[in-house]
Amino acid sequence: MKIVTWNINGVRARIGNLTHWLTESAPDIVCLQEIKTVDEQFPRAEIEALGYNVETHGQKGFNGVAILSKLRFDEVIRGLPGDDADEQARFIEGVFSTDKGALRVASLYLPNGNPIDDEKKFPFKLSWMARLERWAQERLRLEEALVLAGDYNVIPEPIDARFPENWLGDALFQPETRQAFRRLLNLGFTEAVRAVTDAPDTYTFWDYQAGAWQKNNGIRIDHLLLSPEAANRFSSASIEKHVRAWEKPSDHVPVAIDLALQPA
Repeated sequence: MKIVTWNINGVRARIGNLTHWLTESAPDIVCLQEIKTVDEQFPRAEIEALGYNVETHGQKGFNGVAILSKLRFDEVIRGLPGDDADEQARFIEGVFSTDKGALRVASLYLPNGNPIDDEKKFPFKLSWMARLERWAQERLRLEEALVLAGDYNVIPEPIDARFPENWLGDALFQPETRQAFRRLLNLGFTEAVRAVTDAPDTYTFWDYQAGAWQKNNGIRIDHLLLSPEAANRFSSASIEKHVRAWEKPSDHVPVAIDLALQPA
């Protein structure tokens, strides 16, 4: 079963790229971030025509997440619990039936947190990560195959940036950010890409500015974390880097894993 995360950076602006990629890549489940649209305006017809079920948690103009799945949804939950005042659409989870039991997949778009001296933005990022850690602790107790996929806005290690020194003042690379990410991993998750490669120049995002793509000036901020039950079924991970060279691309590319699971 192929599961992919992709920050699409505006689904309506890139619906042509998305449908072409769905046909080419043939994923079973896709976690999208930054759909930048309300639920009612999500281009579901084009995606459903390719055989996908669609669930969204949208927001006008920015944020927004979705899950596309060839499997039928058994359950859908929108929003990360723990803060009733948080109205930002950044989290959706779906539950599916497989031949090995339940599969739970979450699509998340973690707050950027910049600038770090803003009295609200960076603290909100850290509090959101703390909420995610509490949520993950509870979900791990279910002992299900769990895939926590998305744009984390976290550069975990210096190797995950072409020029790490350029990110020292950025929220994505702050010690507190990286520590929060490690705490999440230390709950028992396997970080899929680094489980299969420790190679440098392994990136998922290239800025639109200053020829970053052409110079391979990238960072790795899109991650898939696997619970022990999912890690036991994990066979491969890949970054579909070629998509960044398409016309009108997202600044992120799809990151894929394969699990030895079949629909029930």
